[in-house]
Amino acid sequence: MNKTNQINKRNQSCSLRRGRGYDTIRSVIRSSSEPNPSEQFQQWLDRVARPIEFATRDAFAHLPTVKNLNRFVSSQVMQALSDRVYPREIEAALLQLRELFLEEQQRLPAEDQQRRLQEAKVILGVLRKAVRDPARDWQEPEPIVVCEPAKNDTPSRPWWAQPIRFAKGVGPKRTSLLQRFGIETIEDALWTLPWRYEDRSVMTPIGQLVPGVQASICGTIVRSEAKRARSRRLTILDIVVEDSTGRLQSVFFNQPFLEQLFTVGTSVMLTGRVVAGAQGWVDTRMEVAQYEVVGVEAEAPLHVGRIVPVYHETKGWTSRQMRVLMKGLLDAHAAEAQEVLPVPLRARYRLLPIQQAIQDVHFPRPGTDGGQLDRGLTPAHRRLAFEELFVLQLALASRQRVMKEEVKQVSFNPKTPLLGKLDRALPFQLTEAQARVIREILSDMTSSKPMNRLVQGDVGSGKTVVAVQAMVLACGSGYQAALMAPTEILAEQHYRTMKSLLEPLGLSVVLVSGGGRAAARKAIRGQVASGAAQVVIGTHAVIQQGVTFAKLGLAVVDEQHRFGVLQRKTLIEKGYRPDVLVLTATPIPRTLAMTVYGDLDVSVIDQMPPGRKPVRTFLLSDSQRGRAYQILRDELRSGRQAYVVYPLVEESEKTDLQAAMQGAEQLQAEELAEFRVGLVHGRMKSEEKEQVMASYKKGAIQVLVPTTMVEIGVDVPNATVMMIEHAERFGLAQLHQLRGRVGRSGHQSYCLLMVSGGVLFRSAKPKAAGEPPSAARERLDALVRSTDGFVIAEEDLRIRGPGEFFGLRQWGMPEFRAANLVRDADLLQQARQEAFALLKQDPQLKAPVYRALRETMLRRWETKLDLGSIS
Repeated sequence: MNKTNQINKRNQSCSLRRGRGYDTIRSVIRSSSEPNPSEQFQQWLDRVARPIEFATRDAFAHLPTVKNLNRFVSSQVMQALSDRVYPREIEAALLQLRELFLEEQQRLPAEDQQRRLQEAKVILGVLRKAVRDPARDWQEPEPIVVCEPAKNDTPSRPWWAQPIRFAKGVGPKRTSLLQRFGIETIEDALWTLPWRYEDRSVMTPIGQLVPGVQASICGTIVRSEAKRARSRRLTILDIVVEDSTGRLQSVFFNQPFLEQLFTVGTSVMLTGRVVAGAQGWVDTRMEVAQYEVVGVEAEAPLHVGRIVPVYHETKGWTSRQMRVLMKGLLDAHAAEAQEVLPVPLRARYRLLPIQQAIQDVHFPRPGTDGGQLDRGLTPAHRRLAFEELFVLQLALASRQRVMKEEVKQVSFNPKTPLLGKLDRALPFQLTEAQARVIREILSDMTSSKPMNRLVQGDVGSGKTVVAVQAMVLACGSGYQAALMAPTEILAEQHYRTMKSLLEPLGLSVVLVSGGGRAAARKAIRGQVASGAAQVVIGTHAVIQQGVTFAKLGLAVVDEQHRFGVLQRKTLIEKGYRPDVLVLTATPIPRTLAMTVYGDLDVSVIDQMPPGRKPVRTFLLSDSQRGRAYQILRDELRSGRQAYVVYPLVEESEKTDLQAAMQGAEQLQAEELAEFRVGLVHGRMKSEEKEQVMASYKKGAIQVLVPTTMVEIGVDVPNATVMMIEHAERFGLAQLHQLRGRVGRSGHQSYCLLMVSGGVLFRSAKPKAAGEPPSAARERLDALVRSTDGFVIAEEDLRIRGPGEFFGLRQWGMPEFRAANLVRDADLLQQARQEAFALLKQDPQLKAPVYRALRETMLRRWETKLDLGSIS
């Protein structure tokens, strides 16, 4: 009997299992005419690479024309993973590629879209190299046919290598629904935690309900009647639920979709307040706050009679369905859980084993504290949060170690006479904090290891002059320095500041811009390439758009985004290995610094220049506008200047701009008629904008009306009033940065936060959908209470939560499934200490006991944090 017949015969009586150690037999005997596996994979790579390479061509000019790229790449990867078993490192690279394209393209800023495509090209390059490796075995694995798995079976595939579409009861249609939650694999699913819990362990029999109390009941619908009132647009659904002890009536208004859900014979769970009917206790009713269709009887123990997990829902996928899926996944795959935390570490912090933690977080044990569950403070939640934070900190510590081991290719001369010239030219004395940070930077630059340092300080603390010292050391040693800003406007402002400071020292400063005449742009690029331009200012595109440096020694990054791995990679690929100095726009909370900037050395300018008085901040309603204008006029009559800022957001840009223009006209015509009012906004031409800003700086304009904080980066010490219209529409960090534009001299300064009366006395207008009504008021109160940027940053993180803070996606902030930076600050500190201690003991995690941990770190963070040299 030949091999094919043997296998076919055995298939009639045995089952083929995939997932727990078994692989589906796609084709028992392949036709000899089919390409071999490496050729098939090469064809697959070409197919996936085509749209990615097209989108990146010509400096991403074609990117807007490429649609649905995330869906295409994700489906291609999952199809490839389902077709065959790959070597471990290839499988990991495929899953990293898929992770890149989970976020919808249109939701990402253009810079993040470009960064994602660059990372994808790196991964595709790794996969191409693997295909060309002659030593790699691409043969099909021998098919495994089983009747019953033996106890010493082949080791099962890890969660992350098992696509969710092959899980029991999922399939292609449900896969597309689960992808909305970022679920592609078994691991993704089991790490998708409930967002709250309901204690349904006590179900009250209907016959024992008492009016006036909150209760939960479970029963079967015996009557369901829909009515529509003619006089009003009103739909009424009247249902009667029965259990073995009695009946209960409930009425639902204007919820016509429930008619199809609440059909006779359906088992439901209702929670709400019990009220007496027309006949008192005899016909009790329930005002339903929460309901759920319990489903078939076999599933009922999942949904009632216990503490029940509640998951986020989407159209076509309910919390009940997620519960059933989770139970099935845990039953089938809990034994495959891979423990990555070392035993001594778990013992030190009394952390649960991974299997128990995953089980308890989805289906808590009876008696678990409900408050702790909802706040994510149970031992199970803490265990999972610790693992996420620990693996990230391990990756950051590894990246920092790799960067410190790089061979420095630049050498700076600390005795350059230019430093002395700069010190003599500065019109002010440096603060002790500035001097300390400058010493730390110069020490880094003159050491044998590359510098990767973050400098953070409050608004107005003098970060720019610190960066200037580093740039002068670089240029005085024969190198070029580049300063990269997040926007063209900020780059222009830096250019003006640097030009005035550095040109008197004999240094050439140029601005690399996307605008202007082609001939002028070409000339500037020529100066950069020849080395004639010593200080180069521009956006992050400076290192991407065909700009070649003669001898780049220092890169200074003025941050509103994370200076990503890819920008650094681009520098290295272009042959540059400069020292890197990162400046933050405003202070960031300690917990955030340990995640976003966890791989950098940190310096803090924690002292303001002497003689400055704290800005007095007032929260004023429309009815107090007269008082605000009086403060404004008094200061202007004393020879001071002021800003009146209007909010400008993308969603309502046209109306916001109109409001700002009308506001400026009204101020000029009425309240501030005796002073000159100037308007500056993003739609003005650069020349017009510069003209208005120059007039304001000279004092010819007394009141400037800008539409965003970016446009007022100019430093005018004579400005003492910052009046902010509709302050509730700004974020706390924005408000603090705006306030930092005044108080830059010895004169008393004022910040006037103008809000509608509703914000002060009733409910705040939410800044974003879903924001609690009180959050706007909390932000404003925090600003009035403190002028310390570090305190305000922590408060902002607490109020808004990690997901909204500073637009974390832009910052390169990792998205956690279990951890929360506000709640788990103590765990983050512990995880960081343990990660650095472990790497000190075993720098490359080569010990067999750390193998799973090392693989997890690389799988999650290798591409995002450029850990290629570690792997």
